[in-house]
Amino acid sequence: MAGLLPFRDINVHASASHYAFTSPSSPAAPTLVVDRPSGDLRLNDGTLLGSKRVSSIAGILGIIKLRLDKYIMVITKAQPMGRLKGHMVYKIIATEFLPLRERPLHDPDEDTYLSLLKALLAASPLFFSYSFDLTNSLQRQAQSDLSSPMWKRADDRFFWNRFVQTDLIDYRLGGSGSVGLRQTSGQQLGVDPYILPVMFGMMRIVPTAIKATPMTFVLITRRSRHRVGTRYFSRGIDEQGHVSNFNETEQIVLINDTTRGLGGFAGGNGIGNGKVDGSRGQEVQALSYVQTRGSVPVYWAEVNNLHYVPTLEIRGVESAVAAAKEHFDEQIRVYGDNYLVNLVNEKGREVRVKEAYEQMVRILVSSPSERRQANSVTEEKFRTVEPGRRHQQFDGLHYVYFDFHNETKGLQWHRAELLLNKLNDALLQQQYFRGADMPGDPSGRLEVRNQQTSVVRTNCMDCLDRTNVVQSMLARWTLNRMLMDLGVLQQGQSASDDTAFEEIFRNIWADNADIVSKSYSGTGALKTDFTRTGKRTRAGAVQDLQNSLTRYVRNNFMDGPRQDGFDLFLGTYLPSTSNGANTLQFVDRRPVLIQSIPYVLAASLFMVFIATFTRQLPDSATWPLRFLVLFWFAVGAWCSHFIYTHGALYVNWPKLNQLPWAAEGYQEAITKVRKDKVLGQIVNRHDRAASNARLSHLEEGKKRIE
Repeated sequence: MAGLLPFRDINVHASASHYAFTSPSSPAAPTLVVDRPSGDLRLNDGTLLGSKRVSSIAGILGIIKLRLDKYIMVITKAQPMGRLKGHMVYKIIATEFLPLRERPLHDPDEDTYLSLLKALLAASPLFFSYSFDLTNSLQRQAQSDLSSPMWKRADDRFFWNRFVQTDLIDYRLGGSGSVGLRQTSGQQLGVDPYILPVMFGMMRIVPTAIKATPMTFVLITRRSRHRVGTRYFSRGIDEQGHVSNFNETEQIVLINDTTRGLGGFAGGNGIGNGKVDGSRGQEVQALSYVQTRGSVPVYWAEVNNLHYVPTLEIRGVESAVAAAKEHFDEQIRVYGDNYLVNLVNEKGREVRVKEAYEQMVRILVSSPSERRQANSVTEEKFRTVEPGRRHQQFDGLHYVYFDFHNETKGLQWHRAELLLNKLNDALLQQQYFRGADMPGDPSGRLEVRNQQTSVVRTNCMDCLDRTNVVQSMLARWTLNRMLMDLGVLQQGQSASDDTAFEEIFRNIWADNADIVSKSYSGTGALKTDFTRTGKRTRAGAVQDLQNSLTRYVRNNFMDGPRQDGFDLFLGTYLPSTSNGANTLQFVDRRPVLIQSIPYVLAASLFMVFIATFTRQLPDSATWPLRFLVLFWFAVGAWCSHFIYTHGALYVNWPKLNQLPWAAEGYQEAITKVRKDKVLGQIVNRHDRAASNARLSHLEEGKKRIE
């Protein structure tokens, strides 16, 4: 068992020729050696001579190759978050990059790559466990092969550091075809404990009680590593069937679990099931309920142009059918039937996304049957699309549209429960997972007593705010059902009757909403006052306004580097290492006049401010000062108008992977400037490169398709 789990204690030894990694608690285990500067991997029996111990680390996050060097990313600090079925869970707090070159090389591109990666890791909620597979739900764990190493059992979608672990995994599997790896004969089993799967998302483990029944309440959200990006730079689906902002959320209830403190154990030694809880004589039971969220699976985008509402673009639905089939093939295979809850607006710009989704479902299911329900509030409160018969795999899709915006208008958020009533039969049929510890089982496997047979897949435009409200509502309904089945609650009772637990439940789900939102949009979620308090408040509306304005600023002016960081870490962009590759990749290559206008705007605002608040002498003339104010006010107004009118020129686009709509928007804006009778001549005269030079460098990297 020990060889199947990652080491919880690793010492790093460094010399001019190599880095060596050893586990003090496993002295018989081979030493992992990374040669410098080649990056070749090998295992060595015993301690290497001539190397100096540098530090102790919590684990190896991965190895990444940039333009000039390779770096080993190590976890230097991890915070215990609690124990889940006796297994300690940690959050990554600090990381360090170990360069393979003894004297690191620097250039502007390399330094920017490193700063992007460090900023990403510092802001990312990353979790791991040495003995518990955080990437898989309890139900999938019960079906997995526990004789395999943890990294092999990990769900590829949520194995967040899978790309940067490629060198270690390739060497473990024999090294065939791996660039920079020594060819080996056969599998290298000794590498297994050095491979540590990490999950990106949300994790809360809270010991609590309901009706004097002790329990552990756990909420886990796992973010997929596929098609990862920021709010406006990642929408819809890709050709491999991956959708943007895909998250799996699992709500877990542990009953009679006495191993929930922060006191840990040697994760490398494993843990099995012991007695049936010796202190109480009651078996430990685990119940879980899984939901998913993800972007509407068609080809669509929202193009930033500095307007508060971006331009919506949707390609023909037929072009995305193959990708949607890939997506739902995986979803049905993993989760069973999918209940597709769509919460976008029934009118306005969002209706195009709604109609595209409905058209896609009609194409996928056999003999689609549609029903529409209206009321005095909205013309289309519900719309359902169901397969007419169970003929093929995609007939496991059940589409439910709910006009969330109109039904909850005027702070009437309790009306969201209309959707709960609509889904009642589906929720009863889909069940939830329930398992119990098997005493004495060394693997820790659960005895399965019930399984969840389907999943609710919820979306709105961002899969954030409206989605959060609905998911917490479904989780509450299922939690009450779990507790009734356990006998903790009686018919007619609710977990919300316990005020202490109700506060825990609301705050954990609101924290989940904030974390998922920050990862995608850059701010906390909207409408969390309803999740935290059960009602919509004026203060919550003010907070939503602040978050909305912050999102506008971040999504237009700050998300480019965040997107570049995702692309580097996840391997969707591979830096070019050829000597002839163009450097200064992150230099602003827009025409100088275009670059200068924001500075002129700032100068004009400063001059207006100074002139307005400057005290005048009693006998001085006022008209020169007034003229100065009017002049700079006019200059500032013109600059503001120019920036707003040509917004695509001032969006902070990603620099690494080219977004087709970004190139088109930039090209359209720069062409419009060139046609101007006055500015066009200046721009054409002083332009230092082609009209799309700012984006041309995006093609220098290689795009990785796994």
